[in-house]
Amino acid sequence: MSLHDLTALEQGDAVSRGEVSPLELVEHYVARADHVGAFITTTSDQARDHARRLADTGRPTDAGPLWGVPTGIKDLHPTAGVRTTFGSAAYDDFVPDASDNVVLSVEAAGMPSLGKTNTPEFGSPCYTEPDVAPAAVTPWDTTRTAGGSSGGAGAAVAAGLLPVAPGSDGGGSIRIPASCCGIVGLKPSRGRVSGAPMYGDPIGLATPGTLARTVRDAAALLDVLEGRRVGDPFWAPEPTTSFLDACDREPGRLRVARFIAPVIADVSVDPSSVTAWEAASTLLEELGHDVEDVPVPIPPAAVADFETCWAVLTALSPAPPGREDRLRPLTRWLGERGRAVSGPELGLAIGSLRRHAAAALAALAPYDVVLTPTLARPPALVGELRDDADPARDFARQKEFTPWTSAWNVTGMPAVSLPLHRTDDDLPVGVMLAARPAEEELLLALSAQVEEAAPWVDRRPPGW
Repeated sequence: MSLHDLTALEQGDAVSRGEVSPLELVEHYVARADHVGAFITTTSDQARDHARRLADTGRPTDAGPLWGVPTGIKDLHPTAGVRTTFGSAAYDDFVPDASDNVVLSVEAAGMPSLGKTNTPEFGSPCYTEPDVAPAAVTPWDTTRTAGGSSGGAGAAVAAGLLPVAPGSDGGGSIRIPASCCGIVGLKPSRGRVSGAPMYGDPIGLATPGTLARTVRDAAALLDVLEGRRVGDPFWAPEPTTSFLDACDREPGRLRVARFIAPVIADVSVDPSSVTAWEAASTLLEELGHDVEDVPVPIPPAAVADFETCWAVLTALSPAPPGREDRLRPLTRWLGERGRAVSGPELGLAIGSLRRHAAAALAALAPYDVVLTPTLARPPALVGELRDDADPARDFARQKEFTPWTSAWNVTGMPAVSLPLHRTDDDLPVGVMLAARPAEEELLLALSAQVEEAAPWVDRRPPGW
């Protein structure tokens, strides 16, 4: 068995017992070839230096279970002294002077970073095909997308290039790669992880989160990332225990709401997604939970409000002066839409989106969790969703591919994609569970229970 066959927690345990050093782990992963477009920039030397510092200082008494375990940083997160492109050719030589909260949290936890994981331009598309790196692909079929915008992180974890990785999610950008790559993707509640110091999303759709091969690994990394920093505009209440410990709780008998009608697009759902959703429903019932069909809790009118906010968020990421021509057609199109929105129009859209969220939360309040598919179909071929000649069509295809994920960004609910199904040709298909805001502990307890009972336990794709 190789080191990368171990879960992230098993690797951390091996470090704590002195069976392997942080530097040995770093060297093991550095030697593995990136065949899935996982990284935009690698930082092998910095990771080695970090691992040596960990050895010099020794394991702290309060070290978490992932101390000494390597990871990577999504290239949307500014990292001091390391090229950070935001997935854009307009920033292909940008080196920040300071790191954001995610980077600082990972470093403080004693996790050396092997590099900046691949992301599309400004994290906007649901596929990862930037101009600054090869496309991120799922290791289950390298002609197909790893999803986006945390596609590099998802591909790296699924291919055994990283044990666990942070991502970020404003409309599904953690859960989409998790489904495409056959791993666990956890989007926390709004405010669970600080957006300091930039607070680049004033609307509150986006949050950092975790990608991992197991629910417990995802929970352990959330323990690293979570927490309020002074100045945060909103935050989630402190958990009653660690999120890792929550995975060992019995969730009790839960009321599960389910629906499969797409939320943001009128699209046919692939039979594989239907089968995965039905099988998950059956599994939940076999585990003793009550599963009930419910109407779609968010009305079609919310889509226009979300698109207004999404376009404005894109417009908040301009190119440096003189480099506007390096932006992708989709980014320019969305940015133009965003700049055309007046201040009062944006305020009205945010208020309307808040009311849609409140109505959905009220409708779902009697239920402990909500079950939907993660995606409407298996991973798309590289280039299949992208349309540089017609960005509007590109955007429409993305909505058809991901018609559920953004609903839980609007409501701020925690949500997880679990790899519970495969197609006949061995492509991964995820299902999605969401819980009430700030109830990650319950969501993780249920997810761990489902994972233990699930029929698909081998998450090693070809070439592993």
